[in-house]
Amino acid sequence: MRRLHAGLIPTIPAPAKAVARNVIWTYGRATASARPLPNFLILGAQKAGTTALFSYLRAHPQITGPPWKEISYFDRHYARGTRWYRGQFPLRRRPLVGEASPSYVFHPLAPARVASLVPNARLIVLVRNPVDRAYSHYQHEVALGREPLSFEDALEREDERLRGEAERMLADPSYFSREWWDHTYVARGRYAEQLERWLQLFPRERLLVVPTDDLAAEPAKTYARVLDFLGASPHTLESYPRVFERSYEPMPPETRARLADYYAEPNARLYELLGRNFNWK
Repeated sequence: MRRLHAGLIPTIPAPAKAVARNVIWTYGRATASARPLPNFLILGAQKAGTTALFSYLRAHPQITGPPWKEISYFDRHYARGTRWYRGQFPLRRRPLVGEASPSYVFHPLAPARVASLVPNARLIVLVRNPVDRAYSHYQHEVALGREPLSFEDALEREDERLRGEAERMLADPSYFSREWWDHTYVARGRYAEQLERWLQLFPRERLLVVPTDDLAAEPAKTYARVLDFLGASPHTLESYPRVFERSYEPMPPETRARLADYYAEPNARLYELLGRNFNWK
């Protein structure tokens, strides 16, 4: 699988990006009634390959979606309303319309919100070894200047940082928790408890769980599996690049061992739920 380093991805200056988005949002709201709602969602997990998978799907002739990933309507922007959300999708219709926002799977209110607006949507979740996911997430926050602590200190402080945040989110649906968004390194890797929330509202046959290892090792086969799940026609790509991959120092072995011990029970719960053992260490 070809790798595309994050440093090679073209970026748009933040002020220009904000202006462009505001223009698109204004026009989108004005034309919302002519725009479709999605019939599939990539729910997450964060740092598990959602950018790559969504880019593959956008290349399919029957599939369309927003001009950028992470609309984050069902978690961060829900208060903006349905017209705002519709406005993110293109006027040009295709059989399959979807978006990818990798915090949906983790947000406590997202399952009910999705079930209310798009109850027949098909749902895709990528799962990555939670030890690796946590470290990748940490490196992402460091690169963005949002994490001043060492990885070990951030792990120690996670419970303290998150204390009361979920309760505030549940009590006030408009509340945005920066700590919950940025510093949930360990919590986001407890996949089974997140999937169980979604399965309370959606039938199992409408939820596809894709291991990141499958996407990396067999991208064409995994892409085909996702297309079959969505009901799209077979399609192949010229290449399957891994996007936004960063290089950083390896995790200290003792830290990795401690996290692997922590995740032993949550991982076993996930393996039982999915009927597949990933042998994550």
